[in-house]
Amino acid sequence: MGDVLAGIHSTWEFDTDSVLIRFERGIRTPKLFHVLGERRVPYEALSSVELAPGGRRGAVALRVTPREGADPLLEAAAGQLKEGNDPYRLVIPADRETLADYYATELSSALPADADKPVESYMVAAPSAPQSFKAYDGKASFDGKVVTFRWFWTGASSAKWKAGDQFFPVGELEDVEWRSPEVFNGHLRLRPRGTEPMTEADQDPASVVFGLGYGPVYESLPFAAAVLEAVRAAEPVLKPETPVSPPPSASKRRSDPADVAERIRHLGELHDAGLLTDDEFTAKKAELLAEL
Repeated sequence: MGDVLAGIHSTWEFDTDSVLIRFERGIRTPKLFHVLGERRVPYEALSSVELAPGGRRGAVALRVTPREGADPLLEAAAGQLKEGNDPYRLVIPADRETLADYYATELSSALPADADKPVESYMVAAPSAPQSFKAYDGKASFDGKVVTFRWFWTGASSAKWKAGDQFFPVGELEDVEWRSPEVFNGHLRLRPRGTEPMTEADQDPASVVFGLGYGPVYESLPFAAAVLEAVRAAEPVLKPETPVSPPPSASKRRSDPADVAERIRHLGELHDAGLLTDDEFTAKKAELLAEL
């Protein structure tokens, strides 16, 4: 096609075999779009195209639907994204409806013959690592190979404190579950291979829970998509039957100076707020400094 269609919050650039979706960074643009930046979507990854009312007066919406299994972001979202956060929906002023209809027709003709069938591997890239965000009960980090959960004194359950900070190589994971922070009991849960998830996410050391101001969609969903993509691409690694000492790399991860400094700053905030006594603050600070 080789043309450009500009809409509200994003612009679609049509190429011979794909469409490049570039998101604006305006103050009214959803923050999720800011994080995504741009996404290249092969026509082969699409299952349908439609043109519908745009949800506001004087606007229409051009929307494409990816095939099942084509996009890790949508797989992680599992239908929980609100219409305003849909990266595959382009809202266009009504005076361009004829142009939008032209592109809808062109896109429909470019769909693959098996558009109604799932694909075996992702065709749209997830947001790249590293990724991190603060949940209610801990900080989640992902460096592209290992997911790390470090618990907060406030928020984390005693079960999580007892289990200690968690490290999950993607080869040991089977799945990722994201439940939107905009609904009750929002959380990010990892599924290690050969295990069943606990009933409550706040008691499960393989999960972090969201809350007001914690784990917003624009942070936690790209995180979940990046981990999910890495899990699908990784060679499965089964844990040994007998306990073994953690590899040196795991110990090194626990001694990262920047991370220790951040945790000490968090302790200072709790101490200043009166949530920790002087003795508790001093003891925990000493434990953290001992990791260096």
